[in-house]
Amino acid sequence: MSRAADERASAALLFSDELETGAVDPGALSRPEVLRAVRSRRVWSPPRRFVERKRYERGGRGYVDDSLPALRAARRAVLGDAAAGPARLLVRVDEFPNYDSLDVPAHGIDAYWRFHQVMRDAGVPYLVAVQPALAHQPLNPDATGGRPLDDTELDMLARLRADGVAFAQHGYDHRTRTHHMPDNTELQGHSDAELAALLDRGLAFLAEHDVRPAVLVPPFNTFTARQWPVLARRYAVVTGGPESVSRIGYHRTPLFRDGTVYAPCYQPLYGHARTIQDVIEEPLTSGDGVWTTITLHWEWELEDDFAALRALLERIAPAVRPWADFLDAVERARDR
Repeated sequence: MSRAADERASAALLFSDELETGAVDPGALSRPEVLRAVRSRRVWSPPRRFVERKRYERGGRGYVDDSLPALRAARRAVLGDAAAGPARLLVRVDEFPNYDSLDVPAHGIDAYWRFHQVMRDAGVPYLVAVQPALAHQPLNPDATGGRPLDDTELDMLARLRADGVAFAQHGYDHRTRTHHMPDNTELQGHSDAELAALLDRGLAFLAEHDVRPAVLVPPFNTFTARQWPVLARRYAVVTGGPESVSRIGYHRTPLFRDGTVYAPCYQPLYGHARTIQDVIEEPLTSGDGVWTTITLHWEWELEDDFAALRALLERIAPAVRPWADFLDAVERARDR
């Protein structure tokens, strides 16, 4: 898709419900407020990305002070007071199995099942990033050993699917290629052919077990702009996170890029349930129907035996949408 086509599709995604019901005429998406909100930003050179990362780390640009206000203003310009209401929340969970579960038994399948029961009992649909394989010492690029998901883990995926959980692919085995914690990555550094082979090996394994993800959650939230075409050919949605800013810059979310939606999740909606609880009121009270992602790491919630998670879920449950709704909206927006 051209940049202009991406921006038109991004506008259609922002108004997906209203376009479907006929409440909005497509011509209204040409309003200046909409065009400004969905404009595709370029991927800057490394020095500019460094500046952007520092600005992001200082809180100068992020979801609640950039993406959300701009997208809300676009919806208000078209819908007026009819836009009022909560955001359309999406819950992303990183990851199953936990990347370190071969080495940390407390992060194993029994703990994840307890987490899932909390989510299920709260009636909150979510997407979980699935690793096709596990690595021993995944934060050590020189370590060896690992395995594909075993029968117990595959059985858990079947149980999750029966409960309506959506699946993303989470790389292959989450082993970093670097020795430096801030630079951890599984995907960076591969040639296009190597990256394609890595992802396709994981997709093929998951497909054998009835898991066909349309979403990629890159391990460590890291990939490069050069790799985007390889990712875009395989997934309807590619996510990211705080670490993505230093690789490809800050971008509003969710927006189309080359026909695929880039949907990074930024702080403060990326973190522990207790910190998200402190900032969720604005999206809930005045999100104006903007697609908004919350990202949780389920093993972080073990610290208080899921107490903060339960409190957060009770507050957000009415506003959470299934990922199937979002993926349907993505397909409709691309078609438009």
